[in-house]
Amino acid sequence: MTKLEVVESSELNHVRLAELRLLLDAAFPDQFSEADWEHTMGGHHVLLTIDGSMAAHAAVISRTLHAVGRTIETGYVESVATRPDLQGTGLASSVMQATGDLIRDKYDFGGLSTGAGDFYRRFGWESWQGLTYARDGSRLIRTPEDDDSLMVLRFGTTAKLDLRSPISCEARSGDAW
Repeated sequence: MTKLEVVESSELNHVRLAELRLLLDAAFPDQFSEADWEHTMGGHHVLLTIDGSMAAHAAVISRTLHAVGRTIETGYVESVATRPDLQGTGLASSVMQATGDLIRDKYDFGGLSTGAGDFYRRFGWESWQGLTYARDGSRLIRTPEDDDSLMVLRFGTTAKLDLRSPISCEARSGDAW
């Protein structure tokens, strides 16, 4: 039986957290760092289970982005993953559809960083075309390595944001974006 649910990080007990970490480590062998784990926690998780076993996941974390002179409350997507033996079966698509619904319900904007843009475009995500920065207090730090990987989900009051303008996020450990 397949089950899709949205839960907060605080609702995940130690068994489910361990299962989630195993899924992410398997989906990103030798690439999923402690900073990536920290970025995954503290928000909502879209979990897809099959017969009670975690099969696919995406996290939505609250972040504040700045673009076009605006402060934008953003649902930022982290750790989209499918168990390796189930990749290519549409599970990540189901998770991302629910993720988009969650973002539209709770935030003004969606953001994510990826090297797999074609996958996300199917769900309405667009490539940000402007320069990217990280904010450290009042200082802006250029993040050129992220210029080609940032994608956004515009809707409602952010539907017409200029994709060519500069954008910034708060600095954090590990990858800024």
